[in-house]
Amino acid sequence: MLEQINMLREKGQNELNALNSTDQLPEWYYRYLGRKGDLTSLLKQLGTLSSEERPAMGKVINEVKQELQESFELRQKTLRETNLSQQLEIDDLDVTLPGRPCTTGHLHLTTQTLRRIYKIFQEMGFQVYEAPEVESDEFNFQLLNIPEYHPARDMWDTFWVNDEVVLRTHTSPGQIWAMREYYPEPIRVILPGKCYRFEQITPRSEHQFFQVEGLAIGKNIRLTDLIGVMSEFAHKMYGVERKVRFRGSYFPFTEPSIEIDMSCSCGEEDGTESSGCRLCKYTGWLEVAGAGMVHPAVLRNGGYDPEEWSGFAFGMGVERPALLKHNIDDIRYFYGNDLRFLQQF
Repeated sequence: MLEQINMLREKGQNELNALNSTDQLPEWYYRYLGRKGDLTSLLKQLGTLSSEERPAMGKVINEVKQELQESFELRQKTLRETNLSQQLEIDDLDVTLPGRPCTTGHLHLTTQTLRRIYKIFQEMGFQVYEAPEVESDEFNFQLLNIPEYHPARDMWDTFWVNDEVVLRTHTSPGQIWAMREYYPEPIRVILPGKCYRFEQITPRSEHQFFQVEGLAIGKNIRLTDLIGVMSEFAHKMYGVERKVRFRGSYFPFTEPSIEIDMSCSCGEEDGTESSGCRLCKYTGWLEVAGAGMVHPAVLRNGGYDPEEWSGFAFGMGVERPALLKHNIDDIRYFYGNDLRFLQQF
């Protein structure tokens, strides 16, 4: 067996030295050092030797294996360096050329839209107030005049953490946080943040989205004040040519309640009346906000006496205003991480 081992060592070294490409190295490695290679086969034959011969032959085989392994690594390094030198000689290389610049990033379209909304409402005297994204059932529903088993809870497909904790379904719980912090002072705040609902993902809805809540509390605040604020926002955000309409609606935490629609951008290119698109469901209008006068029960839960104080609240998406402003027809682009879309803004 010793003669067989020496022949294998010599043959392996000769073949390795004859290789002139790194592409040939894997085949050589598997033939000699692989799990089914020649050296492994010799190790399996040790069982046929006597107990006196077995240790010595095993030691010799392991030494040969180590020797071939080291030769393989050295040959691999040599071939790689040779290939690199040849490549550099063939290709022109100008070391004086400037390096490739790193691509600079920019703000996501959602962040840009949020900052635009902040600026518009700041000009109208609103400040930004942040509230938790993980809420209790009490703040998310009960204090907003939505007690347990109230049918209005079906309006929100809620992610429940447990029986008492939810991922907030809207930014309206922030109204209670703000009122309890600022009482007994007047309030004029917007509350931006993420909301979560277990909804089917479509061109106009996602299970995670941004909202901006607005809240104004003071003396003698009326519905006409709300309509004026939202009309001013629409004109500053989209231009005075954008049409706005207000519809009566229902929300448990406002009374009376309205919904605010904006004319869709699908009819803007030719200046004609919009015939609709899949984003506006072929109606020519897109709902952008729900609003209303703060319900007396909600005012009372926030610490304000509804006989003395009044106020309005509104909640709007962030992605939908961006859809309207930039003529985008699918909200899913915002979270698809497709640079072809994101780099346009």
